[in-house]
Formats: sequence, structure tokens, C-alpha cells
Amino acid sequence: LVLIIVFMFTNGIPVMMKYGVNEFLFGTVWRPTASVPSFGLFPMILGSIYVTLGATIIGVPIGILTAIFMAEYCPKNVYKVLKPGISLMASIPSIVYGFFALQLVVPIVRDYIGGNGYSMLTAMLLLAIMILPTVIELSESAIRAVPRSYYNGSIGLGATHERTIFNVMLPAASSGVLSSIVLGIGRAIGETMAVVLIAGNQPIIPDSLLSGVRTLTTNIVLEMSYAAGDHRQALIATGVILFIFILIINSVFIVIKNREDAK
Repeated sequence: LVLIIVFMFTNGIPVMMKYGVNEFLFGTVWRPTASVPSFGLFPMILGSIYVTLGATIIGVPIGILTAIFMAEYCPKNVYKVLKPGISLMASIPSIVYGFFALQLVVPIVRDYIGGNGYSMLTAMLLLAIMILPTVIELSESAIRAVPRSYYNGSIGLGATHERTIFNVMLPAASSGVLSSIVLGIGRAIGETMAVVLIAGNQPIIPDSLLSGVRTLTTNIVLEMSYAAGDHRQALIATGVILFIFILIINSVFIVIKNREDAK
């Protein structure tokens, strides 16, 4: 980990200082091969934030509700099929998800919503699917870890089954559920191979859900093979920005877990 950090920062920070940190972070033009190169990462930063936020808004409620169903409502014979299926979803390579979206989600968005299908909306939908296993499995484990006396006490006081689940069991499992959300966000913001197939990959600020978008991760993978000099250093600096995002997310997760362990 120390070697990775040293490599990233020693190679990425100099080019940021050379062209200006403000211009690097908030510039809107990415032309690394021009006679006068410009390294504005702001469109990619916004793209990563938008896509991750959209995937979270779509995927997290579905994931939590599915976890509640599996923990409290699911028949045993259905659970025996559903649980391994969700675990299998977590092990599918991301490139397979990308091909799935390329063949199914892109045409659906193009035919029924608009645009050419290679858009920010398509990326959001795909990432929402990809974070589901993380959110479902961790949220279900958190709900099942709540002492059953909580449920029995609430029922004994006259609450309905549904009110007990949503007003007692779910709040009691909130730290574990929040941890699953944080890990899901980390999965979404770091995803590359699936997104690069269906996001459009234009290095511009998206003006609608149907606009093409380029994220920080796809920016690196698209250009690193031919980059050299300052261009290569700028891509490593892009990794530094992404690393900082992931560091913040993981720090939040550690704080949540420490609070959970302290209870």
C-alpha cells in the first residue's frame, strides 16, 4: 500500500503543480495531445460523481428492500435459490456485465427513452445492478444480526409485522446497512470495464441523462496505452484523484464499523 501511494503521488503531483492544481481539477477541456496540451479533469470528476450518485439512488433502495424481503419475508424454498443467485452475481466479472448492458440496456434506452443509448443513464442503470449484491448481502446480514428480542418486544407491544420491520429492526441494523451502502458506492465509483463499453466516453460536462459521459476510471483505461510524457503523468494524476475519492469512502466505512463495534 505504501509503495502504491508513493508511486501514485510522486508521479501524479508534479504534473498537477506544473499546469496548476486549480486548472487540473476545475478545467473543462481535456486535450492532452494538442500542441498546447490542456488537462482539465472537471468533466470526468463530475461524470464519476453523477454516475455513482445515480447508481446509488437507483440501486440502494432496491437492495435494502430485497435484503428485508430475504431476511423477514422470503419462503425457505425461494431463499435456497435466491441466496446463491445473489452470491453468484457478486462473482460475475465486470466485463460480462458490460456486454450484458451493451446488448440489452443500451437498445432499451435508445428505443424507449432516447439518444443513442450510450449515455450516463445507461451507466447508472448498469452500476445500480452491479452494486446490488454488495448492498443486499451486507444489509441482510445486518438485519439478521439484530437480536430477536427486539422483534418480539415490538410485536408484544402491539405493533404489526411491517411496522416492526421498518421501525424497529431496520433502524437497529442501520450501521450495517449504511456500511453496505458505502461499500456499494466504492464499487460504483471504481468500476471501469463495464462502464467503458456503454457510457459514451465523451470528455465533456454532461448536460442531461442521455449525454455521453467519461468517468475518471475510463479516462485512464482509454488513453494509458498510448500516453507518454505529461499525458501519462496526467493520467496517473487522475488515478491520484480517484484514490483520494476511494480513501474518503473507505474512511467513512471504517468510522461506521468502529461505531458498530463499539455498540
